Amino acid sequence: MNQRSVRYGILGCGMMGLEHLQNLALIDGAEVVAIAEPDLDMRKRASQLAPRAEMYDDLDALLAGPELDAIVIVTPNYQHAEQLLQILRRTKLAVLVEKPLVTTLEQVKTIKEAVAKHPAPVWVAMEYRYMPPITELRSRLQQQQIGPLKMLTIREHRLPFLSKVGNWNRFNRNTGGTLVEKCCHFFDLMRLLSNDEVVRVYASAGQNANHLHETYNGEAPDIIDNAYVILDFASGLRAMLELNMFAEGSRYQEEISAVGLSGKLECFVPGPGRFWPTATLGAAPQAKIVYSPRDPKGPIESIIGVDPALLQAGDHNGSTYYQHLGFFNAITQQGEVEVSVDDGLKAVVIGLAAQHSATTGSAVTLSADGLSF
Repeated sequence: MNQRSVRYGILGCGMMGLEHLQNLALIDGAEVVAIAEPDLDMRKRASQLAPRAEMYDDLDALLAGPELDAIVIVTPNYQHAEQLLQILRRTKLAVLVEKPLVTTLEQVKTIKEAVAKHPAPVWVAMEYRYMPPITELRSRLQQQQIGPLKMLTIREHRLPFLSKVGNWNRFNRNTGGTLVEKCCHFFDLMRLLSNDEVVRVYASAGQNANHLHETYNGEAPDIIDNAYVILDFASGLRAMLELNMFAEGSRYQEEISAVGLSGKLECFVPGPGRFWPTATLGAAPQAKIVYSPRDPKGPIESIIGVDPALLQAGDHNGSTYYQHLGFFNAITQQGEVEVSVDDGLKAVVIGLAAQHSATTGSAVTLSADGLSF
């Protein structure tokens, strides 16, 4: 392999797979040579973005195809763990696997042990870490701009789940549950921003608006569409997630509030620009950071610009590009794997604990290693 060249295979090319293709096309030396996608419509769309890539029906055919350096797993959630295990058993390839890494507690130990033996980088796709406004927020927290962090809140007010092929994302058994499927991103961010570990989880959740009148083979969707989740951290830090998936009229999709002993930082992140009604409201909002010191009082607002080319390449504020750049460097320059398998597993375990808490009404205490409860 040339030092600055990586041959990629893409496993699954639905909506998120197409975003991966668009962002890999922006990296010099990244070449998608093979795509496994059984859905003919998605395969056609993928071919338009990667016309030189050979098309295959499944993982077996992909692995029997052209020589690869890396595989990106972008299949439905319930397939991630088993497909990752197959790749680890049969290859020495670098792997970037979409979240959630697993969907059940039973898969955690098996995945951890298998990855520990693998000779190449395994990177979990936690795109939200790489959104420019969130990286700016993290930098300010690391610089102690607000002093020791004491409270952390993430609010996501957004549109309902989009339709996927076969609408697999309408059922907990396929996704791990909304607090895993969607919210593992936010539990990962809470660990990252606080540099701390979760010890206890409490959640209250419901399905009050979305998918109530849908049925699939006579079965109604069971995914929740709103929740509060409270986390206790080892240091005494408290954090809260507020999720609502029928609030697409909001100006910002994510709002993060970090309060320290000497001030407050807020991060405002707009949703995908393609959903913003420019005809009636003008240009889509830009991300921003607001710093509110206790003394002297007075908020200071900073706009955080994102390269327009990156905004056009997906729905995640340019983060997919920066994530892929890190993964590319981990392969070509022996760079750090910035989102480890442990990171991916812990975020899912917190989500599974929240799902369990919301069902039982009881708080859940995590194990000392954060990988079970």
